[in-house]
Amino acid sequence: MLSRQNSFYKEVLYNAIHESTKINSVRLISAGTMNQSVLLDTDKGALFLKSNYFESANIFHQELKGLTLLHKHTPLQIPKTIGAGRIDNQNYLLIEWIPGGYPNPQYWETLGHGLAELHMATFPKFGFDEDNYIAILPQNNKYSNNWAQFYAEQRLEPMLGKAFYDGLITKDFYKKSQKLYPKLPDLIPNEKPALLHGDLWSGNIIVNQQGAPCLIDPAVYYGHREIDLAFSKLFGGFQSRFYEAYNDIFPLEPDFETRADIHNLYPLLVHLNLFGQSYLPGIKKVLKKFL
Repeated sequence: MLSRQNSFYKEVLYNAIHESTKINSVRLISAGTMNQSVLLDTDKGALFLKSNYFESANIFHQELKGLTLLHKHTPLQIPKTIGAGRIDNQNYLLIEWIPGGYPNPQYWETLGHGLAELHMATFPKFGFDEDNYIAILPQNNKYSNNWAQFYAEQRLEPMLGKAFYDGLITKDFYKKSQKLYPKLPDLIPNEKPALLHGDLWSGNIIVNQQGAPCLIDPAVYYGHREIDLAFSKLFGGFQSRFYEAYNDIFPLEPDFETRADIHNLYPLLVHLNLFGQSYLPGIKKVLKKFL
C-alpha cells in the first residue's frame, strides 16, 4: 500500500510540475471521510496534496479555479496553485504549503478588510461560468439577474430535493420549506453580485507564519455578500473585530443579524445532506422563524 501511495505522489508531482521531483518525506495532515491531505517535502519545496476518490473528475479543477480567482481579487493570502487532475480513479489538488503561526494583533482587521475587498469584485449577474462544488456536493451556478430566484432555485431547492430523495426529510417538510421561496424578495435587500468565498467558516481560514489570515477551500460564485458573513456566524470562531473591520470598508444593510438565518439555510442543508439529520432541528428553527 505504501509503495502504491508513493507511486501516486510521484506521478502527481510529475503531472503537475512536468519534471522529476524528489520526495524527501511525506507527512499525513488529515484523513477524513471525504479527502486525504498530506505534506510533501520535496526538492522543489514543501507542497500540500489533497486527494479523494470522488466520482466527479473535475472537483479539484474547480477548487483550483476558485483559488486562482480569489488570488486576483483579495489582498489576503491564497495558496499558490500548482496543479489538479485525476490519476486512475484518484483526484488530486497540489498547492503551496502554508506554514502555520499564531494570529498577530491585526489578524481580525486584516481578515475583515480583505473579505470586504473580495466582495467589491462584482459581475453583471449572480452565478458563475461553471457549476462547481461545496465540499463534495454539486453546486449549480446558472446565471440569474435575480438573487432571490437564484437562491431559491439553485441553492435551496437542489439541497432540499436531495434531502427528500435520500429520506432525510418528509414530503410534507419539503413542500413546507418551498413556501419560503416567494418571501425571499421581501426578506433580503437588493445588492450587486459579489464574488464570494462560498464556504466561509473558521476551518477554511488558516494562520500563516506572519500571523495573517489565509483563505482555503473555496466554493466561489457571484452571490449576495451576506451569505459569506452569515456563514461565518453559523459555527462561530470569528471575533467582533472582524465584522467591525468589514463594516468600516463595506457597510452591511441594517438588520443583517436578523437575516443571517435565511442565508444559513443553505449551509445547514449542505450539512444535512453530508452528515445527517442532526442538522434538521436548526433548519426547522429557521423555517419556523420566517414562515
